[in-house]
Amino acid sequence: MTFDTYETLALACLVLLLGYFLVKRVKLLSNFNIPEPVVGGFIVAIVLTVVHEIWGLSFSFDSNLQRTMMLVFFSSIGLSANFARLIKGGKPLVMFLVVAAMLIAIQDTVGIFGSMALGLDPAYGLIAGSVTLTGGHGTGAAWAETLTNDFGISGAMELAMACATFGLVFGGIIGGPVARFLLTRLHKEEVPEDENVDDVQEVFEKPVYRRKVNSRAIIETISMMAVCLLVGQFLDELAKGTAFQLPTFVWCLFTGVILRNTLTLVFKFTAPDQTIDVLGTVGLSIFLAIALMSLKLWELAGLALPVFVILTLQVVVMATFAILVTYRVMGSDYDAVVLSAGHCGFGLGATPTAVANMQAVTAHFGHSHKAFLIVPMVGAFFIDLLNASLLKFFVEVAAYFH
Repeated sequence: MTFDTYETLALACLVLLLGYFLVKRVKLLSNFNIPEPVVGGFIVAIVLTVVHEIWGLSFSFDSNLQRTMMLVFFSSIGLSANFARLIKGGKPLVMFLVVAAMLIAIQDTVGIFGSMALGLDPAYGLIAGSVTLTGGHGTGAAWAETLTNDFGISGAMELAMACATFGLVFGGIIGGPVARFLLTRLHKEEVPEDENVDDVQEVFEKPVYRRKVNSRAIIETISMMAVCLLVGQFLDELAKGTAFQLPTFVWCLFTGVILRNTLTLVFKFTAPDQTIDVLGTVGLSIFLAIALMSLKLWELAGLALPVFVILTLQVVVMATFAILVTYRVMGSDYDAVVLSAGHCGFGLGATPTAVANMQAVTAHFGHSHKAFLIVPMVGAFFIDLLNASLLKFFVEVAAYFH
Protein backbone atom coordinates (compact mmCIF):
# COMPACT_ATOMS: atom_id res chain seq x y z
CA MET A 1 0.00 0.00 0.00
CA THR A 2 1.29 3.45 -0.97
CA PHE A 3 0.21 6.65 0.77
CA ASP A 4 0.38 10.05 -0.93
CA THR A 5 1.49 13.34 0.65
CA TYR A 6 -1.79 14.21 2.36
CA GLU A 7 -2.37 10.67 3.61
CA THR A 8 1.19 10.48 4.93
CA LEU A 9 0.83 13.81 6.73
CA ALA A 10 -2.47 12.77 8.29
CA LEU A 11 -1.05 9.45 9.49
CA ALA A 12 2.07 11.17 10.85
CA CYS A 13 -0.12 13.51 12.89
CA LEU A 14 -2.04 10.54 14.30
CA VAL A 15 1.26 8.91 15.26
CA LEU A 16 2.29 12.09 17.08
CA LEU A 17 -1.02 12.30 18.94
CA LEU A 18 -0.65 8.66 19.98
CA GLY A 19 2.85 9.43 21.27
CA TYR A 20 1.65 12.51 23.21
CA PHE A 21 -1.14 10.44 24.79
CA LEU A 22 1.18 7.63 25.90
CA VAL A 23 4.05 9.80 27.18
CA LYS A 24 1.60 11.82 29.24
CA ARG A 25 0.16 8.71 30.89
CA VAL A 26 3.14 6.34 31.14
CA LYS A 27 5.53 7.68 33.77
CA LEU A 28 8.47 5.55 32.63
CA LEU A 29 8.40 7.18 29.19
CA SER A 30 8.27 10.71 30.59
CA ASN A 31 10.99 10.01 33.17
CA PHE A 32 13.42 9.00 30.42
CA ASN A 33 12.36 11.88 28.15
CA ILE A 34 11.49 9.51 25.29
CA PRO A 35 10.27 11.73 22.39
CA GLU A 36 6.60 11.41 21.50
CA PRO A 37 7.29 10.64 17.80
CA VAL A 38 9.55 7.77 18.86
CA VAL A 39 6.91 6.26 21.15
CA GLY A 40 4.05 6.52 18.66
CA GLY A 41 6.25 5.66 15.69
CA PHE A 42 7.68 2.49 17.16
CA ILE A 43 4.23 1.23 18.15
CA VAL A 44 2.95 1.79 14.61
CA ALA A 45 6.11 0.19 13.19
CA ILE A 46 5.54 -2.89 15.35
CA VAL A 47 1.91 -3.10 14.25
CA LEU A 48 2.90 -2.82 10.58
CA THR A 49 5.58 -5.47 11.09
CA VAL A 50 2.96 -7.86 12.50
CA VAL A 51 0.71 -7.11 9.51
CA HIS A 52 3.63 -7.80 7.18
CA GLU A 53 4.47 -11.12 8.85
CA ILE A 54 0.85 -12.34 8.87
CA TRP A 55 -0.55 -11.02 5.60
CA GLY A 56 2.60 -10.12 3.67
CA LEU A 57 1.54 -6.49 3.25
CA SER A 58 4.09 -3.68 2.98
CA PHE A 59 3.48 0.03 3.35
CA SER A 60 5.28 2.99 1.78
CA PHE A 61 4.90 6.67 2.64
CA ASP A 62 5.72 9.91 0.87
CA SER A 63 9.51 10.23 1.12
CA ASN A 64 9.54 13.80 -0.27
CA LEU A 65 7.50 15.08 2.67
CA GLN A 66 9.78 13.21 5.08
CA ARG A 67 12.90 14.69 3.49
CA THR A 68 11.49 18.22 3.47
CA MET A 69 10.65 18.04 7.18
CA MET A 70 14.18 16.80 7.89
CA LEU A 71 15.67 19.78 6.04
CA VAL A 72 13.32 22.16 7.88
CA PHE A 73 14.56 20.81 11.21
CA PHE A 74 18.25 21.15 10.40
CA SER A 75 17.65 24.60 8.95
CA SER A 76 16.14 25.58 12.30
CA ILE A 77 19.27 24.29 14.08
CA GLY A 78 21.40 26.54 11.88
CA LEU A 79 19.09 29.51 12.35
CA SER A 80 19.34 29.04 16.13
CA ALA A 81 23.15 29.17 16.20
CA ASN A 82 23.88 32.64 17.56
CA PHE A 83 27.58 33.55 17.56
CA ALA A 84 26.92 36.05 20.35
CA ARG A 85 26.02 33.16 22.66
CA LEU A 86 29.26 31.40 21.78
CA ILE A 87 31.19 34.52 22.79
CA LYS A 88 29.16 34.73 26.00
CA GLY A 89 30.09 31.17 26.90
CA GLY A 90 33.78 32.07 26.59
CA LYS A 91 36.69 29.71 27.17
CA PRO A 92 34.74 27.02 29.10
CA LEU A 93 32.33 26.63 26.18
CA VAL A 94 35.20 26.22 23.71
CA MET A 95 36.81 23.67 26.03
CA PHE A 96 33.57 21.74 26.24
CA LEU A 97 33.31 21.78 22.44
CA VAL A 98 36.78 20.23 22.30
CA VAL A 99 35.72 17.58 24.81
CA ALA A 100 32.59 16.85 22.77
CA ALA A 101 34.72 16.52 19.61
CA MET A 102 36.99 14.03 21.37
CA LEU A 103 33.99 11.91 22.35
CA ILE A 104 32.64 11.94 18.77
CA ALA A 105 36.00 10.70 17.48
CA ILE A 106 36.11 7.94 20.11
CA GLN A 107 32.51 6.85 19.46
CA ASP A 108 33.12 6.51 15.73
CA THR A 109 36.43 4.73 16.25
CA VAL A 110 34.79 2.26 18.64
CA GLY A 111 31.86 1.84 16.27
CA ILE A 112 33.92 1.22 13.13
CA PHE A 113 36.45 -1.20 14.60
CA GLY A 114 33.87 -2.83 16.86
CA SER A 115 31.63 -3.61 13.89
CA MET A 116 34.57 -4.99 11.91
CA ALA A 117 35.55 -7.23 14.83
CA LEU A 118 31.99 -8.58 14.91
CA GLY A 119 31.89 -9.19 11.16
CA LEU A 120 29.70 -6.22 10.23
CA ASP A 121 30.18 -3.54 7.60
CA PRO A 122 31.97 -0.54 9.22
CA ALA A 123 29.04 1.66 8.14
CA TYR A 124 26.94 -0.06 10.80
CA GLY A 125 29.55 1.03 13.32
CA LEU A 126 29.01 4.66 12.36
CA ILE A 127 25.28 4.24 12.95
CA ALA A 128 26.06 2.77 16.38
CA GLY A 129 28.52 5.63 16.92
CA SER A 130 28.19 9.40 16.91
CA VAL A 131 25.59 9.34 14.12
CA THR A 132 22.87 8.27 16.54
CA LEU A 133 24.44 8.67 19.99
CA THR A 134 25.79 12.21 19.86
CA GLY A 135 23.51 12.96 16.90
CA GLY A 136 20.17 11.62 18.17
CA HIS A 137 17.14 10.49 16.17
CA GLY A 138 17.12 13.36 13.68
CA THR A 139 20.78 13.12 12.73
CA GLY A 140 20.60 9.31 12.79
CA ALA A 141 17.75 9.19 10.32
CA ALA A 142 19.42 11.76 8.07
CA TRP A 143 22.76 9.96 7.93
CA ALA A 144 21.07 6.56 7.53
CA GLU A 145 19.91 7.63 4.09
CA THR A 146 23.43 8.79 3.17
CA LEU A 147 25.11 5.62 4.46
CA THR A 148 22.58 3.44 2.63
CA ASN A 149 23.37 5.23 -0.63
CA ASP A 150 27.15 5.23 -0.12
CA PHE A 151 27.62 1.73 1.31
CA GLY A 152 24.55 -0.14 0.05
CA ILE A 153 23.72 -1.49 3.51
CA SER A 154 20.20 -2.60 4.44
CA GLY A 155 18.09 -1.71 7.46
CA ALA A 156 20.07 1.49 8.14
CA MET A 157 17.01 3.57 9.05
CA GLU A 158 15.61 0.88 11.35
CA LEU A 159 18.97 0.47 13.03
CA ALA A 160 19.44 4.22 13.44
CA MET A 161 16.10 4.60 15.22
CA ALA A 162 16.82 1.64 17.51
CA CYS A 163 20.33 2.89 18.36
CA ALA A 164 19.15 6.45 19.02
CA THR A 165 16.41 5.20 21.35
CA PHE A 166 18.88 2.92 23.18
CA GLY A 167 21.22 5.88 23.64
CA LEU A 168 18.42 8.14 24.84
CA VAL A 169 17.43 5.69 27.57
CA PHE A 170 20.96 4.92 28.77
CA GLY A 171 22.00 8.56 28.55
CA GLY A 172 19.39 9.22 31.20
CA ILE A 173 20.33 6.17 33.25
CA ILE A 174 24.09 6.70 33.64
CA GLY A 175 24.11 10.48 34.23
CA GLY A 176 23.07 10.20 37.89
CA PRO A 177 25.49 7.40 38.87
CA VAL A 178 28.39 9.18 37.15
CA ALA A 179 27.59 12.38 39.04
CA ARG A 180 27.27 10.50 42.34
CA PHE A 181 30.66 8.85 41.82
CA LEU A 182 32.33 12.19 41.09
CA LEU A 183 30.60 13.90 44.01
CA THR A 184 32.16 11.41 46.42
CA ARG A 185 35.55 12.75 45.35
CA LEU A 186 34.50 16.28 46.20
CA HIS A 187 32.82 15.26 49.47
CA LYS A 188 29.94 17.48 48.36
CA GLU A 189 26.97 17.49 50.70
CA GLU A 190 23.36 17.99 49.71
CA VAL A 191 22.07 21.56 49.87
CA PRO A 192 19.00 22.16 52.09
CA GLU A 193 15.94 22.91 50.03
CA ASP A 194 15.60 26.55 51.14
CA GLU A 195 19.19 27.25 50.05
CA ASN A 196 18.81 25.55 46.69
CA VAL A 197 17.59 28.64 44.89
CA ASP A 198 18.65 29.44 41.34
CA ASP A 199 18.75 33.20 40.85
CA VAL A 200 19.72 33.14 37.18
CA GLN A 201 17.63 35.66 35.26
CA GLU A 202 17.83 33.75 31.97
CA VAL A 203 18.66 30.08 31.58
CA PHE A 204 18.24 27.76 28.65
CA GLU A 205 15.36 25.70 29.98
CA LYS A 206 13.41 28.89 30.79
CA PRO A 207 14.62 31.37 28.16
CA VAL A 208 13.39 34.94 27.94
CA TYR A 209 12.37 35.36 24.32
CA ARG A 210 12.44 38.92 23.04
CA ARG A 211 9.93 38.13 20.27
CA LYS A 212 6.76 36.15 20.68
CA VAL A 213 5.18 33.79 18.14
CA ASN A 214 2.84 35.69 15.83
CA SER A 215 1.99 35.75 12.14
CA ARG A 216 4.88 38.06 11.22
CA ALA A 217 7.41 35.97 13.12
CA ILE A 218 6.11 32.81 11.44
CA ILE A 219 6.35 34.37 7.97
CA GLU A 220 9.89 35.61 8.67
CA THR A 221 10.93 32.18 9.93
CA ILE A 222 9.40 30.33 6.99
CA SER A 223 11.14 32.78 4.65
CA MET A 224 14.51 32.09 6.27
CA MET A 225 13.91 28.34 6.19
CA ALA A 226 12.95 28.54 2.51
CA VAL A 227 16.26 30.30 1.79
CA CYS A 228 18.11 27.58 3.74
CA LEU A 229 16.42 24.83 1.72
CA LEU A 230 16.97 26.61 -1.60
CA VAL A 231 20.63 27.49 -1.00
CA GLY A 232 21.30 24.15 0.69
CA GLN A 233 20.00 22.24 -2.33
CA PHE A 234 22.06 24.45 -4.66
CA LEU A 235 25.27 23.94 -2.66
CA ASP A 236 24.59 20.21 -2.47
CA GLU A 237 24.38 19.98 -6.27
CA LEU A 238 27.46 22.19 -6.62
CA ALA A 239 29.55 20.05 -4.24
CA LYS A 240 28.60 16.63 -5.63
CA GLY A 241 31.60 14.67 -6.84
CA THR A 242 34.05 17.01 -5.10
CA ALA A 243 35.99 16.84 -1.84
CA PHE A 244 33.32 19.07 -0.28
CA GLN A 245 30.42 16.67 -0.86
CA LEU A 246 28.21 16.49 2.22
CA PRO A 247 24.62 15.40 2.93
CA THR A 248 22.05 18.01 1.89
CA PHE A 249 20.92 18.66 5.45
CA VAL A 250 24.44 19.75 6.41
CA TRP A 251 24.41 22.44 3.71
CA CYS A 252 20.99 23.62 4.92
CA LEU A 253 22.35 23.79 8.47
CA PHE A 254 25.45 25.77 7.39
CA THR A 255 23.28 28.13 5.36
CA GLY A 256 21.11 28.74 8.42
CA VAL A 257 24.15 29.61 10.54
CA ILE A 258 25.46 32.13 8.02
CA LEU A 259 22.02 33.62 7.33
CA ARG A 260 21.09 34.04 10.99
CA ASN A 261 24.34 35.67 12.02
CA THR A 262 24.56 37.89 8.93
CA LEU A 263 21.06 39.23 9.59
CA THR A 264 21.83 39.71 13.28
CA LEU A 265 25.28 41.26 13.05
CA VAL A 266 25.02 43.24 9.82
CA PHE A 267 21.36 44.23 9.63
CA LYS A 268 20.65 44.24 13.41
CA PHE A 269 17.72 41.87 12.83
CA THR A 270 16.15 40.41 15.96
CA ALA A 271 15.64 36.77 15.12
CA PRO A 272 12.34 35.16 16.22
CA ASP A 273 14.05 32.46 18.28
CA GLN A 274 10.87 31.05 19.79
CA THR A 275 9.23 30.71 16.38
CA ILE A 276 12.36 29.07 14.95
CA ASP A 277 12.31 26.62 17.84
CA VAL A 278 8.59 25.87 17.42
CA LEU A 279 8.68 25.32 13.65
CA GLY A 280 11.91 23.32 13.90
CA THR A 281 10.35 21.05 16.51
CA VAL A 282 7.27 20.57 14.31
CA GLY A 283 9.50 19.65 11.38
CA LEU A 284 11.48 17.16 13.48
CA SER A 285 8.30 15.60 14.92
CA ILE A 286 6.67 15.03 11.53
CA PHE A 287 9.95 13.79 10.06
CA LEU A 288 10.47 11.26 12.86
CA ALA A 289 6.86 10.12 12.73
CA ILE A 290 7.12 9.33 9.01
CA ALA A 291 10.58 7.78 9.40
CA LEU A 292 9.41 5.50 12.19
CA MET A 293 6.19 4.56 10.39
CA SER A 294 8.37 3.47 7.48
CA LEU A 295 10.57 1.15 9.54
CA LYS A 296 10.95 -2.41 8.34
CA LEU A 297 11.84 -3.99 11.65
CA TRP A 298 12.18 -7.46 10.16
CA GLU A 299 15.39 -6.31 8.48
CA LEU A 300 17.09 -5.93 11.89
CA ALA A 301 16.99 -9.60 12.86
CA GLY A 302 20.56 -10.45 11.87
CA LEU A 303 22.03 -7.24 13.29
CA ALA A 304 20.46 -7.13 16.73
CA LEU A 305 23.08 -8.94 18.85
CA PRO A 306 26.30 -7.53 17.31
CA VAL A 307 24.97 -3.97 17.41
CA PHE A 308 23.80 -4.44 21.01
CA VAL A 309 27.37 -5.42 21.93
CA ILE A 310 28.72 -2.25 20.31
CA LEU A 311 26.11 -0.06 22.02
CA THR A 312 26.87 -1.61 25.41
CA LEU A 313 30.54 -0.82 24.86
CA GLN A 314 29.61 2.76 23.91
CA VAL A 315 27.76 3.19 27.23
CA VAL A 316 30.87 2.08 29.13
CA VAL A 317 33.01 4.42 27.02
CA MET A 318 30.67 7.35 27.72
CA ALA A 319 30.71 6.85 31.49
CA THR A 320 34.48 6.38 31.56
CA PHE A 321 35.04 9.42 29.33
CA ALA A 322 32.81 11.62 31.49
CA ILE A 323 34.74 10.62 34.63
CA LEU A 324 38.28 10.70 33.26
CA VAL A 325 38.08 13.44 30.63
CA THR A 326 35.02 15.70 30.87
CA TYR A 327 35.30 16.11 34.65
CA ARG A 328 39.03 16.83 34.61
CA VAL A 329 39.15 19.10 31.56
CA MET A 330 36.24 21.19 32.83
CA GLY A 331 37.92 21.92 36.17
CA SER A 332 37.40 18.97 38.55
CA ASP A 333 34.91 21.00 40.60
CA TYR A 334 31.16 20.92 41.22
CA ASP A 335 30.39 22.62 37.92
CA ALA A 336 32.46 19.92 36.22
CA VAL A 337 30.35 17.23 37.92
CA VAL A 338 27.13 18.76 36.57
CA LEU A 339 28.73 19.18 33.14
CA SER A 340 29.75 15.51 33.17
CA ALA A 341 26.22 14.41 33.98
CA GLY A 342 24.92 16.60 31.18
CA HIS A 343 27.51 15.22 28.76
CA CYS A 344 26.24 11.71 29.46
CA GLY A 345 22.80 12.95 28.49
CA PHE A 346 23.53 14.40 25.06
CA GLY A 347 26.61 12.24 24.39
CA LEU A 348 24.30 9.22 24.29
CA GLY A 349 20.90 10.79 23.89
CA ALA A 350 19.74 14.37 23.41
CA THR A 351 19.81 17.83 24.98
CA PRO A 352 16.56 17.31 26.98
CA THR A 353 18.15 14.23 28.56
CA ALA A 354 21.23 16.29 29.40
CA VAL A 355 19.11 18.99 31.03
CA ALA A 356 17.18 16.35 33.00
CA ASN A 357 20.44 14.81 34.23
CA MET A 358 21.74 18.18 35.39
CA GLN A 359 18.48 19.09 37.08
CA ALA A 360 18.59 15.80 39.00
CA VAL A 361 22.01 16.77 40.38
CA THR A 362 21.33 20.44 41.06
CA ALA A 363 18.05 19.64 42.79
CA HIS A 364 20.06 18.04 45.61
CA PHE A 365 23.46 19.73 45.53
CA GLY A 366 22.83 23.30 44.40
CA HIS A 367 22.70 25.23 41.15
CA SER A 368 25.38 25.35 38.46
CA HIS A 369 25.02 28.45 36.27
CA LYS A 370 28.03 27.46 34.19
CA ALA A 371 26.65 24.02 33.29
CA PHE A 372 23.19 25.31 32.35
CA LEU A 373 24.77 27.89 30.05
CA ILE A 374 27.24 25.56 28.30
CA VAL A 375 25.62 22.12 27.91
CA PRO A 376 22.33 23.18 26.31
CA MET A 377 24.12 25.60 24.00
CA VAL A 378 26.56 22.94 22.78
CA GLY A 379 23.94 20.18 22.70
CA ALA A 380 21.27 22.18 20.90
CA PHE A 381 23.30 24.33 18.51
CA PHE A 382 26.95 23.51 17.94
CA ILE A 383 27.11 19.73 18.32
CA ASP A 384 25.37 19.09 14.98
CA LEU A 385 27.91 21.28 13.17
CA LEU A 386 30.76 19.54 14.95
CA ASN A 387 29.37 16.05 14.39
CA ALA A 388 28.74 16.65 10.69
CA SER A 389 32.27 17.94 10.19
CA LEU A 390 33.94 14.99 11.93
CA LEU A 391 31.64 12.42 10.33
CA LYS A 392 32.89 13.50 6.92
CA PHE A 393 36.31 12.12 7.91
CA PHE A 394 35.00 8.94 9.55
CA VAL A 395 32.81 8.12 6.55
CA GLU A 396 36.02 8.10 4.51
CA VAL A 397 37.61 5.81 7.10
CA ALA A 398 34.64 3.44 6.93
CA ALA A 399 34.77 3.53 3.12
CA TYR A 400 38.44 2.52 3.25
CA PHE A 401 37.62 -0.60 5.31
CA HIS A 402 34.36 -1.27 3.43
